[in-house]
Order: sequence, then C-alpha cells, then structure tokens
Amino acid sequence: MHQLSIIIPILNEANTIGKLLDYLKKNAASQKHIADIIVVDGGSTDGSQNIVSTFPNVTLIPSEKGRAKQMNLGAIKVSGNILYFLHADSLPPKHFDSHIINEVKKENEAGCFKMKFDSAHWWLKLAGWLTQFPWRACRGGDQSQFITKTLFNSIGGYNENYTIYEDNDLINKLYARKQFVVIQEWLTTSARCYHTNGIWRLQYHYWTIYLKKWQGASPAELHQYYLKYVRVEK
Repeated sequence: MHQLSIIIPILNEANTIGKLLDYLKKNAASQKHIADIIVVDGGSTDGSQNIVSTFPNVTLIPSEKGRAKQMNLGAIKVSGNILYFLHADSLPPKHFDSHIINEVKKENEAGCFKMKFDSAHWWLKLAGWLTQFPWRACRGGDQSQFITKTLFNSIGGYNENYTIYEDNDLINKLYARKQFVVIQEWLTTSARCYHTNGIWRLQYHYWTIYLKKWQGASPAELHQYYLKYVRVEK
C-alpha cells in the first residue's frame, strides 16, 4: 500500500507549525495514507519544539541548521514509500494524500501542487496562477514536493552544499529525468517573505539568484548573495 511520509523542516516556526500539523490531520483523506509526520528542527529558539511535542504521532528530530540537511535527515527516518516535503507556512489542498497517491499509481514518481499566495497583490496572484503550467521556471519549494523514496535515493537526495536553492536543484534533476507532474489542486503558501522584503525588491533578488545559478554560480556564492540582500523574518 502506498503511504506518505511527511517531512517538515523548521527553524523558529512557532507561529505556523501548530496550525500546519492540525491542518494535516483534518484535511487528509485517510489517516491510513499517512505513514508518519516528521518535523526536523534546525535549532529553533522560539518554542517551536514545545508546540510540536503536543501533537501525538508526530516525530520531532533535532538537526543541524540547513533545509537540505534537515530534509535528508528526515528522509532517512521515514517508513512510507512516498516522501512529501512541506514548508511550515504552506497548506496543501484538501485530500492532498489521495491526490499524491493517485499520481504515483499512474507512475508519476515526483511532482508538486499548483500554488497560490495568501495575498491579493496582483503580481503574487499572477505568479501563483502561472504555477499550474509545467514550465520549469514556475517551480519552487513553496509548492511542496512529493517523490517516491526509491527515486529520491537514486538521485542522491538534496544536495547539502546548497543552503538556499536546494529545492530548485532537486527539481532540476527531476526535470532532467522527465519525471515531474504538477497536480492541478491549489496549495496555499504565505507571502510573509515578500511582505518583509517588499514584493518587487524580493522578486528582483529571486530572479537574480535564478540567473546567477544559470550562469554557474556556486552554492556558496548564491548563499552569500541571499544573506546580503534578503531579510529573513525573525
């Protein structure tokens, strides 16, 4: 039987993680589809761990900081045959588990949901609308990522050299294998980083990072650029 292992990397997500874990319980089509939920903490100092500990059947794992490291560590601990990587501020569609399992049954071993932001700004609405299309440029980690455990292991998981852009690096590998599908159901993600940085300012820097990667910038160079120009919500 196909089962999902949900892996959620966190770092100071006290404002979001409880809401997400409650949402997952209420919006899965069947709890039989969920093998385990693993929250991998990169060293939170805001009490996120205490919130996670109040949820039965959720495993909390301490980790080094770094989303790639956190997600790879979570993937080692799972018991399901489908990995579902989810950001703490993203809410997947109702019956997300059935949607993913149905795709795997159709031999689609990896993919994501189309995504919309919790914002009425016209640019973010347009950016979200574009995620329904299969174009590589419309992909990102906020859309969440499902992948069979077998395929994940065969491509070596997330590249831990990437402190940022780790999701896109993995997606590039999947597109190269022609193994990616966009499930036509809406996931909702937070626009908080846009609010913190300014929509146009942040979009400019995201495009610059994308261009730098295309031009061959190293993971360290991408990280240094991000640290210099992008403000992270505390």
